[in-house]
Amino acid sequence: MDVKDKVCVVTGAASGIGEAVARAYAEAGARGVVVADLKTSREKLAKVAGDIDGLPITADVGLEEDIKALIAAAEDKYGPVDVFFSNAGLSRKGQETASDADWEVSWRVHVMSHVFAARALVPGMLARGSGYLLNTASAAGLLASLNSMPYGVTKNAAVALAEHLAIQYGDRGIRVSVLCPQSVQTGMTTPGPSAARVDGVLQPPEVARMVIEAMEEERFLILSHPQVAEYVQRKASNRDRWLAGMRRLRDKIYGAPQQ
Repeated sequence: MDVKDKVCVVTGAASGIGEAVARAYAEAGARGVVVADLKTSREKLAKVAGDIDGLPITADVGLEEDIKALIAAAEDKYGPVDVFFSNAGLSRKGQETASDADWEVSWRVHVMSHVFAARALVPGMLARGSGYLLNTASAAGLLASLNSMPYGVTKNAAVALAEHLAIQYGDRGIRVSVLCPQSVQTGMTTPGPSAARVDGVLQPPEVARMVIEAMEEERFLILSHPQVAEYVQRKASNRDRWLAGMRRLRDKIYGAPQQ
């Protein structure tokens, strides 16, 4: 899909990958770009919208009513949504002992936000015979997250959800892609050791360029780091060997767990 003259909605757009992709959509000639983020990011969101002549909407993507209101505002301003980039994300550290609240917010933001968007948009897209659902997951969604079980598990679910959407609607006019970046310099990037940074850290505009190219090709899987494709093949070919390797990587990056 060429985004020229299209109506595009981007969540998590006040900074990072969301901001970069929103700017890329505007530069590519989108008819309207709606940028959404939390109320706490209102000033940054307004700056992005002002720079690209877009529409800023505050929304919590973990709430279905906010997703519905976001889409309604986009349609009131520009007409039917052609592209929905469900990009907002967060990070909560810990393993199975992470709090129920951290598990719940990870689930709602990383999985249910995509469900809410699809519920609201798929009927209209099917009726028009066109549309694009682009969801951000993570390389952790294809592999694992060593320091956050809530993140890794919900990002794995996000990849599966995108696959299901592609299976159900990919031959009915709705294109689906899932973005699985490895380390990108964003507000979620924290100092200290990180397995995600072993292959280098990209800047958001680099990832935005990849997103535009992938959408033009209507490619399902978007990888920021090509090495991830090799890691996925290793995982698929010998799961036990891959698990052992991940344990070695855990020990190398974070130190061996205490007995």
